[in-house]
Amino acid sequence: MASTSTTAAPPAGGRAVLRRLSLAVGGGQALDGYDRGAVTVVLPLLALGGGASPVEAGLIGASSLIGILLGAPLTGWLTGRTGRRPLFLLAVALVVVLAAAQPLARDAGQLVVLRLLLGLALGADFALGPPLLAEFLPADRRGRRGAALMVWWYGGFLVAVAAGYLLLAVGVPWTWVLASSALPAAGTLLLRLGLPESPRWLAGHGRAGEARRVLRLLGDDARLAAELAAEPAAGPAGFRALFSPAYRGRTAFACLFWTCLVAPYFALATFIPQVLAAFGLDQRSGTLAVNGVAAAGALAGVALIERTGRRRLLIGPFWIGGTALAVLGLWTGAPAAVVVACFLAFAFTNAASADLCAVYPSELFPTELRSAGVGLAAAASRLGAAAGTFLLPVALATSGVGPGVLAAAGVCAVGALAAQRWAPETAGRALTATGRVSGPVRPPGPTPVRLPAPGRGPAGPGGAAAGAGPYRGSRAGTAAPPARTPAR
Repeated sequence: MASTSTTAAPPAGGRAVLRRLSLAVGGGQALDGYDRGAVTVVLPLLALGGGASPVEAGLIGASSLIGILLGAPLTGWLTGRTGRRPLFLLAVALVVVLAAAQPLARDAGQLVVLRLLLGLALGADFALGPPLLAEFLPADRRGRRGAALMVWWYGGFLVAVAAGYLLLAVGVPWTWVLASSALPAAGTLLLRLGLPESPRWLAGHGRAGEARRVLRLLGDDARLAAELAAEPAAGPAGFRALFSPAYRGRTAFACLFWTCLVAPYFALATFIPQVLAAFGLDQRSGTLAVNGVAAAGALAGVALIERTGRRRLLIGPFWIGGTALAVLGLWTGAPAAVVVACFLAFAFTNAASADLCAVYPSELFPTELRSAGVGLAAAASRLGAAAGTFLLPVALATSGVGPGVLAAAGVCAVGALAAQRWAPETAGRALTATGRVSGPVRPPGPTPVRLPAPGRGPAGPGGAAAGAGPYRGSRAGTAAPPARTPAR
């Protein structure tokens, strides 16, 4: 069941910091959406004699996704050791440089290389941004703020599509449409300058004084301080720990559900002009309409995420969207009204549940594994998205629209079945609780950092009471073992 507790406003002193952090993380998500939107506008030109073969067009569309596949897990592994902040700045700085360099490419091969490197930087941001935001928030505010990140993604996609069509209409070369993402990237970089390190990462690495200074920047939020008091010392980090018996189930589930959410959408969204044309519909208006409805779905997900909980928001949309795609795949001669209704139903429900991509993976792992787990799951999702983006134009050319759309429906069904079997409910619980699995997961080590809560305000749902010991529910000064919660 989702939590029904009311959400208290953050202390006044911390609102400006959280607002700026939310904008800085949201900007990173918008950049990935913007890049996908720009590619969606450009690829039809390449397919219609824009100087690239079908294989080259597929590689241009998929290369940044392949870069994310490499950049997200690498950054997740590094940031568990170096902290979140240094790479948080470096990633967006690289996006500025690489995006602006795209018009300098002399041929398709050079452009593919540039976009591969751009994907590395965008992938780094996936492993950094959502976990960083989650680590600044108590349990009762984590869901909605995290879900709002996907609204940024769809907003960036829509802006890129509208701007791309406008730029092409006035004669701007298509390479400059791709390069236009450098402008929002520069604004995002400015927002990130001066932001603090994650207080949870600091607390888990024995840097209690620095964590306390970050808490003061946040206005001494008693709920967050209580959760930090329950933050254990950092245990083993890296991919070996992710695939240990304790966490390999969660790692596999995070990779699978994220892949099943984004692979059908990325493939269809990237080539939606061609898909709509195959059904005899207008390409530009259809593309804007489908993605506008997706943005509305993302907003609906923000409103629903704490009311329905994570499981319901994941399972229901999988089945609804998959059914809509199955209708299209089986009924390729459907009337235009049916085609539009099915595409809109898929776009809305998929976007609503895709809000979980910025929330759920961060909740499945402890602090020392959070960025690595999120990075690996993001990489897996982009592997599926890259495969779909590369294979869909081939399917359209060889088999027609029906088999390709049916394959996307099958991916949705796999995601629904996996979620029904393995998805845990994490709504309203502190990160220190949601990241735990049954059994000992850390070897004996340093005493967990204790950060006394400022005052005796109420703890957030799932958090520790003010003045509690290192673990939730323990007596002051007593290190009780982590609670045994069922592993999913």
